[in-house]
Amino acid sequence: MRGLKKKYRDQVILEEVSLQVKPGEVYALTGPNGAGKTTLIRCMTGLAFPSGGEIKLMGLDIHHDGPRARANLGAVVEAPAKFYPQFSGSQNLQMHAQLAAMAPGSKKISRDRVREVLALLELTRMADRPVGEYSLGQRQRLGVAAAILAEPRVLILDEPTSGLDPLGIGLIHRIVTDLATGGCAVILSTHHLREIATYAHTVGILTGGRMADTVDLRARQANYRFRVDDEVGAAAVLSALPFVRKATSRKPYAIAHIGGETRVPDALAALSQGGIRVFEASPDHFDLYEYYRERVEQH
Repeated sequence: MRGLKKKYRDQVILEEVSLQVKPGEVYALTGPNGAGKTTLIRCMTGLAFPSGGEIKLMGLDIHHDGPRARANLGAVVEAPAKFYPQFSGSQNLQMHAQLAAMAPGSKKISRDRVREVLALLELTRMADRPVGEYSLGQRQRLGVAAAILAEPRVLILDEPTSGLDPLGIGLIHRIVTDLATGGCAVILSTHHLREIATYAHTVGILTGGRMADTVDLRARQANYRFRVDDEVGAAAVLSALPFVRKATSRKPYAIAHIGGETRVPDALAALSQGGIRVFEASPDHFDLYEYYRERVEQH
């Protein structure tokens, strides 16, 4: 997606928003209420037309290529998803499967697949009960079941853990992680920063209709800190090492992106050879919530 713009009359909702999500990546979209997250998701799923820019899924324009582009897509927008309350969860998914199979390039979805996703979302015991009897959390999980029914290559979820208890939240996290491991590109909007920091790869911070920042959590999690007697000198020593991408000082630490704990002994050896005394070496944990708060306050 590049240069996305969205206006309602004279009100600018989104302005020059760009993002790219690769297969196997979990991209978390966050921001304060009114930032434009749901509008952005509606544009990405083809439910709203942008005022400018382009959106492509698997190389196909979501608006111009319509059904062919959406054949690769599973989505829940403005959860909980809407279902026919008088029909059972299983019946609703079977109707969803029939509609999905009508899209160009789509394959038929079997009843076994319906049962499989119901089991995956821990809804088997509710499968034959009317959706009108479902709790908010159960309807939320049924929406995710519908979104993954056709085994999409791109999955977009709007607040997928809203209304879920801790076990339900953990279940959605596991499903999202497994899908990404299998090569699915996942985009989700959320306010639960400390939860998604444990499994998302990238976080986009949207505020005031603009992308304020994009955070690569994988890079952040590869940082190690060394408590030393000379943090500036230690940062210089670490910066010269071929496996160190970046090194900075933050009294009393030298912080280095070293790629993982297997490089810690090499970094310690280099610091010792450089005459730097090291008192402690540990991961430099990144607090996404604090970073988010600072970035939003700056805008």
